[in-house]
Amino acid sequence: MPKMPRKAVLAAASIALLTTACTGQSDTGATDDPNASTTITFWHGWSAPAEVKAIQANIDRFEKEHPNIKVKVVGNINDDKLNQALRAGGSKGPDVVSSFTTSNIGKFCSSGAFADLKPFIEKSKLDLDKIIPKPMLEYTQFEGTRCAMPLLGDAYGLYYNKDAFEKAGIKAPPKTWSEFAEVAKKLTKSKGDSYEQLGFMPNYHGYETVVDHYMSQWDHAYFDKDGKSSIAEDPAFAEMFTYQKKLVDSLGGFQKLEKYRNTFGDEWGAKHPFQTGQVAMQLDGEWRLGMAEDAGVKFDIGTAPMPVADDEVDEYGKGFLSGTVMGIAPQSKKQNAAWELVKYMTTDTAAVVAFANAIHNVPSTFAALKSPDLTVDPGFKTFLDIAQNPHSNTPPASVNGSTYQTTLQDFGYQYESGKAKDLKAGLKKTAEQIDRDIEQAK
Repeated sequence: MPKMPRKAVLAAASIALLTTACTGQSDTGATDDPNASTTITFWHGWSAPAEVKAIQANIDRFEKEHPNIKVKVVGNINDDKLNQALRAGGSKGPDVVSSFTTSNIGKFCSSGAFADLKPFIEKSKLDLDKIIPKPMLEYTQFEGTRCAMPLLGDAYGLYYNKDAFEKAGIKAPPKTWSEFAEVAKKLTKSKGDSYEQLGFMPNYHGYETVVDHYMSQWDHAYFDKDGKSSIAEDPAFAEMFTYQKKLVDSLGGFQKLEKYRNTFGDEWGAKHPFQTGQVAMQLDGEWRLGMAEDAGVKFDIGTAPMPVADDEVDEYGKGFLSGTVMGIAPQSKKQNAAWELVKYMTTDTAAVVAFANAIHNVPSTFAALKSPDLTVDPGFKTFLDIAQNPHSNTPPASVNGSTYQTTLQDFGYQYESGKAKDLKAGLKKTAEQIDRDIEQAK
């Protein structure tokens, strides 16, 4: 998403700060009169001019429908600034908050950093199961506490260079990982110790080719029924790591791929390797379409779901989902008015559609996904379908946020490079570390 690299949320500094987020459950017995004239403050993380303009347009619509509520908007607020304000409390902090860090929803909900929304949802008589796709509902709650609502989503799929496919005689995008390996190799053209064209950059340091994005295409479970890490017991994890390592080796080996990767332009700039033709296939989110068009790519772009495990072809069409979350500051003295804004931004069809059209993200309600006002071209429709696929998924929330994903990702770096050679032992050790970290966080 242009607003923020998804894996930036896994940065250690952010993790460390979020660990110290405010504690104590919020008092959801809001007493302010939502019909009284008031001003609330909304903090969000968007900073690009077009995104800030889109936010303000929705705020203008809200204020027109709720003339008694004025909204002071503050943009470019990252999670560090947000948590510092929530910890400090006081009247100068926000009333409504948003975050791109879906992986930390467990921290937000369990620590009381975001207010429990259950009383507001019940008062508004919202049946969220009928309004919002299941994966988006899952990444906005933790252990029965809903402390956030989804505000637009991201769906991840496959981008491919149609011209390169045609030259290689490839008729359609691959549906299984076995087919994908064959296609990636067929599209790869070596040039000495480098490449003229690489079919796909499989390394975990590649743009968006991270462990949790790969795992979304296998049926898997990060934790067992007792909350213990199951990465060493669930065969899907060993299958994924084995597959990715074989793909790395078949495309030239880790060192050669890393050398080539270091020639890539910035992920968020015009010189992205897919846009320049350096790679023929790319795992990415729905935003890449607009960015590629802005970069003036010279080839036709195709989009499709990422492939699935060979024995799970009936689930082809699924993908990884994430998105922006929106909630209420627990210290706010205007929580009823704040809820009116949260409800409007996240459930009003016209508002969701307008925002999705403006920043080219996936709508987060069923009604908006099906709205005739939603701007949809064939490439974008792929991601709308992924967002609605019942098998699409997102990593489960944890009390220590994305720490368990970072730990597993770190093992991935070791295994793909050959530094860790025993997959079974490595997964077992990693699972033990994940369990220790979660227990300590409790």
